[in-house]
Amino acid sequence: MTLMHGDWMGGWGSGYMGGWGGLWMMLIVVAVILGIVVLVRGVGRSSASFGTPASKTALDTLNERYARGEIEKQEFEEKKRDLGK
Repeated sequence: MTLMHGDWMGGWGSGYMGGWGGLWMMLIVVAVILGIVVLVRGVGRSSASFGTPASKTALDTLNERYARGEIEKQEFEEKKRDLGK
């Protein structure tokens, strides 16, 4: 009976890191993919909110609509009164 490389543990001891190399490699790949996903989501959120005020009020929106000409002065004044301003 000749012992070949890896036969002493039924094949579990052969290969990279004692047979656990494939598992470690998969874990590393999954970690890298999750890291990329987290980075992409974080960049997506920060770029979506870039240039917009953090706390835009209803009055700000109303002023913008009036400035763009979407509503008339009478409607602007009514809505402003409704907001209590």
